[in-house]
Amino acid sequence: MTGSERRQELLQLLSGTQTPLSGTALAKHFGVSRQVIVQDMALLRAQGHEVLSTNRGYLIQAPLRVSRIFKVFHTSEQIADELCTIVDLGGTAEDVFVHHKIYGQIQAPLHISSRRDVQIFLEELKSGKSTPLKDVTSGYHYHTVSADSNETLDLIGQELEKKGYLCQ
Repeated sequence: MTGSERRQELLQLLSGTQTPLSGTALAKHFGVSRQVIVQDMALLRAQGHEVLSTNRGYLIQAPLRVSRIFKVFHTSEQIADELCTIVDLGGTAEDVFVHHKIYGQIQAPLHISSRRDVQIFLEELKSGKSTPLKDVTSGYHYHTVSADSNETLDLIGQELEKKGYLCQ
């Protein structure tokens, strides 16, 4: 196994766990010295990978995501456009919720992050199993949207506003 292949496998191992992997255990796994693993980690960091060294071993730092709540209003025919606007700009519609005057907050997870997810969601709605949550509050509802940066969330907000979906 070449050093490059070992580093690729190291990334796979680290990405597949949330538990720190010790340099000694990794060295044993690959049949190399612990110092080789230390050097591999330095090379991975130099390539831009977020490798963390802890007192219990190495971890890959999960990319940080930021989130924002958007209050929106639209018709049922505009659901696809609203969700596609969010995912096309790099966002994930994590949930939908409404503030009902009697029942309080009613929330449902969505985790819609692609056009395919949008299609699956729309097919579920069309099946007649249920109606959109927005219907209980005359079209007004909220989405928690996550993305890789605040700039992405700003773009999503601007586009939702441009399309007339965003409420202030």
